[in-house]
Amino acid sequence: MTDEELAKDLGPLAALTIGVGTMIGAGIFVLPQQAYSIAGPAVALSFVVGGVVSIFTALSASELGTAMPKAGGSYYYVNHALGPLFGSIAGMGNWMGLAFASAFYVIGFGDFLASVVSIPAIQLGVLSLSSVQVGAFIAGLLFIGINYVGAKETGALQVVIVLLLVAILTVFSVLGFLQADLSTLRPFAPSELGGYGAVLPGTALVFVSFLGFAKITTVAEEIKNPGRNLPLAVVGSVLIVTTMYAILMVVMAAVKPWQALAADGADPVVEVAQLSFEAALGLGGVGAGLIIFGGLLATASSANASILASSRINFAMGRDKLITPWLNEIHPRFATPYRSTAVTGLIILFLIGIGDIKILAKAGSALHLIVYGLLNLALIVMRESDAPEYEPEFTVPLYPITPILGAVFSFGLIRFLEPIEIALSFGFVGFGVLWYLVYARGKTEKRGILSKYVLSRSDAMPDAAVSAASTVQPDGGYRVMVPLANPESEHDLVSLGGAVAKAHGGTLVGIHIVQVPDQTALESAREEYDFSEADQLLEQARLDADELGVDIETHTVLSHRSFEEVFDAAESYGADLVVMGWGTDSHGAPGRAESAFEEMSRTLPYDVLVLKDRGFDPSSVLVPTAGGPDSDLSASIASVLREFCGAEVTLLHVADETQEGEAFLRKWADDHGLGDAELTVETGDVETAIENHADDASLLVIGATERGLLSRLVRGTLVMDVIDDVGCSVLLAERSRTRSLRERLFG
Repeated sequence: MTDEELAKDLGPLAALTIGVGTMIGAGIFVLPQQAYSIAGPAVALSFVVGGVVSIFTALSASELGTAMPKAGGSYYYVNHALGPLFGSIAGMGNWMGLAFASAFYVIGFGDFLASVVSIPAIQLGVLSLSSVQVGAFIAGLLFIGINYVGAKETGALQVVIVLLLVAILTVFSVLGFLQADLSTLRPFAPSELGGYGAVLPGTALVFVSFLGFAKITTVAEEIKNPGRNLPLAVVGSVLIVTTMYAILMVVMAAVKPWQALAADGADPVVEVAQLSFEAALGLGGVGAGLIIFGGLLATASSANASILASSRINFAMGRDKLITPWLNEIHPRFATPYRSTAVTGLIILFLIGIGDIKILAKAGSALHLIVYGLLNLALIVMRESDAPEYEPEFTVPLYPITPILGAVFSFGLIRFLEPIEIALSFGFVGFGVLWYLVYARGKTEKRGILSKYVLSRSDAMPDAAVSAASTVQPDGGYRVMVPLANPESEHDLVSLGGAVAKAHGGTLVGIHIVQVPDQTALESAREEYDFSEADQLLEQARLDADELGVDIETHTVLSHRSFEEVFDAAESYGADLVVMGWGTDSHGAPGRAESAFEEMSRTLPYDVLVLKDRGFDPSSVLVPTAGGPDSDLSASIASVLREFCGAEVTLLHVADETQEGEAFLRKWADDHGLGDAELTVETGDVETAIENHADDASLLVIGATERGLLSRLVRGTLVMDVIDDVGCSVLLAERSRTRSLRERLFG
């Protein structure tokens, strides 16, 4: 299975400006009036605290991004590490939160545009659009079109916008500093606002200004040399913007008292610019106009970067089948996920039509805090699980303190948001959970590293953790696991498993178990063993699967056990069916697939096929049946072999009376979709009848015994006698079902 990849078009400056351009807009041009009303001049500290909180998550995002430079950023890391349930929460929250924010920024752009250009309002029946909304629609279409054409064009525009914006704000801050009166900053933390206790509520408000750094990771797949450029862009954008915010907030409060800046209807940036430019240059009107132009640039850059990031999250979720894979399509000319960009654009245009979405945008920032907390937890999972594919080029300092603080601070800041914003954000979380359970769980195939880690160590984990990991596992995509040990039987097992997987539109999972002596630590074996033979075996399995036209994933599993590990691996990798070769002995459980220990200690949650390979030839298949559940599986496999291998199927039933047996077999065949198979009814000894008809068959498919373990150990089994006596290949079929201890012992 090959993922479509995005072109690497973004250089370090373009990546940096995606973050800076998004973060610099709301904090400077939208939030100052509300921020001063909460914390006064101490709001500068609120921005510093927001920057510090962001740094922890930025460091974690940088490590994850260098290890997994994939489109989707924080969504991808959460989905990969914590699993698709949390991936649905992170993906839906990020995607919709960014769509809301994009619409908010574009409406802001329309507001600035309407203040300098005459834009008519539009009335279309019941639809009424103000001049601000009309301007927002025009701008939205422009930015969506730019993102549709390609990331290179997006990055180039972002660089121009951000450089101009930084230049304007630099001039503004210098002129403001020249007019500053530091006495207006006293008291720095006004007691009427709660003193320094107002800093954290202020941080909760302004944290919406720090969402841009994570947006850089959503385009990590398109960044040149991500191992170096991604950490520079992510951490650098936070440091630059935090410094700018703190300086500008102090300068504005030093030019004009914070009480005036916090008054209703105040526009702090424009007012301070007018005062500063008038006092320094006698050009107050020019200063106000320059800041309005800067507001246009800021909202444009924020909207542009948010549209870019939201469409990439949409694309990544489609690639993981959490939403329709139809969104995966890459444009043949522009090399962009054009469908996901278009869908996201339609959502943004719809939200523009609704109008005021400030509360939803702030609720989106609260949801981002949840996602950031999950991102830090994802880093811890990737480190502690010691996943072999996890090799970051950049690692966070002071692990695990850094991600732990990042998670605690991110979740903790939610406490200081308004109740309605908290409620809406958790509503998004609930929607993500519901979406996963109703839609995505039945389609996605991806298992998170966390659930694999828990299930692979089920004996040592708390029962509650194992139960939770099992409960939320995806059930979409039929998965056929094939344990591979012998190159001589590899092709036959892959052919059989591949046929079943193809019939169900599913995936093959090829595993090779390397048994390690009890005296050797598994970690030591992973570092010192030579896995070249295993690699060759699994590579051949991939080639055979490609010839069959079926998707395959492969894994090498180190264990102190061999046969028993098959059953743990089947649970870890979410197998619906296990296809394995016949071992050298029956593992103390003659006539069944599992060993005696496995049979007594657990109920297998998957079907099992065991191939006694005497030259795999599915041209003529014999299926004996007495109507049990295991013969139901035999019938299903026979149908697959007939459809995909051209098998001729013969059904055999041994009865006491011929007419009654014929009636039973005819109905059974019709019920299992094998009404056109050759039907044969015999009387007499069951074993003899099966062996006689097996002489003319190339493959015998027989259900596992229903007799209990004690009876089999004492008296043997018909199934084992038949398997030993016939000359053709035999496929033992065992259906997943629950049996009581009494049934396991006595049948």
